[in-house]
Amino acid sequence: MILKTITQLPIPSHFDAQKVGQVWRVPYQQRAVDAKDWAKKYEISPASQDKTRICLLLIDVQNTFCLPEFELFVGGRSGTGAVDDNVRLCEFIYRNLGVISAIAPTMDTHTAMQIFHPVFWINDAGEHPTPAATNITPTDIQQGIWKVNPAVADISGGDYSTLQAHAFHYVQQLSSAGKYPLTVWPYHSMLGGIGHALVSAVEEALFFHSIARSSPTRFEIKGDNPLTENYSVLSAEVLQDVNGQPIAQKNTSFIQHLLEFDAVIIAGQAKSHCVAWTIEDLLTEITAQNPNLAQKIYLLEDCTSPVVVHGVVDYTEQADDAFAKFADAGMNLVNSTAPLETWLNLN
Repeated sequence: MILKTITQLPIPSHFDAQKVGQVWRVPYQQRAVDAKDWAKKYEISPASQDKTRICLLLIDVQNTFCLPEFELFVGGRSGTGAVDDNVRLCEFIYRNLGVISAIAPTMDTHTAMQIFHPVFWINDAGEHPTPAATNITPTDIQQGIWKVNPAVADISGGDYSTLQAHAFHYVQQLSSAGKYPLTVWPYHSMLGGIGHALVSAVEEALFFHSIARSSPTRFEIKGDNPLTENYSVLSAEVLQDVNGQPIAQKNTSFIQHLLEFDAVIIAGQAKSHCVAWTIEDLLTEITAQNPNLAQKIYLLEDCTSPVVVHGVVDYTEQADDAFAKFADAGMNLVNSTAPLETWLNLN
């Protein structure tokens, strides 16, 4: 059936689109009072009463990716991509507050000594690779261009040879799987830092939703494993070490949590990396269980942007190709500004 007509709610007066690109403290107690009043005024019922269960999955809507002055700002080709995306995202949440049952933000979470950060690698001159401009391939390691920094050997219990063997195995696995080569990224999403936090305006919208709908926000941590990248919240890039022993595992409980909803709406950053990888992993699980489940996945195309570093790299085409693949598999490419009932189909 097609979802019945949904009355879109107004945008609360506290939302200021001009502040979406800034960091500020959410006034929790005042917003809690406002949310309770809002729910009463517009007769918004608790999410537990929803007959149709809708989840909004938000990928890495954090300062480190979404604000221009931070480490890995996703500007897209426009140069203001993630900021514009988050204006639309906040407005989408507020307008559809009464029908979004649950919101699950993923949190990219890192510390300094991880395989994709500069300190992990070193050359014969004792220099670390230049972040965002260095990819490390199996050939680079074989030729001695880059090797594991002996100073970080404690990551593997002080066994440097084991860590070096893992590093070579790791980049080989990426290459053989047809994935992006290991990119050395700037230090970002550092646990305990401002960059790790959700964008303030998005955090406020999620808090407001949680109180108004009596629906706890489900935060999903990813990326804290020092031995592998974790673009997708559902699975690490490499799951086994050189000896075939597990270093990570699929996020099976979260996969099942998502697939229990009648609809899953996905937005976040970056379209070419963490968003695409998460959807790819979700599609793999859906294909294995029941390909028809793809029809209940909705991708907010106007609330996500690809990685673009002008004059250096542009992943726009790769991101668009990935989304075209997802659509071919039955997923829905939608626009956040269109009324929900015009694109949300429920059987």
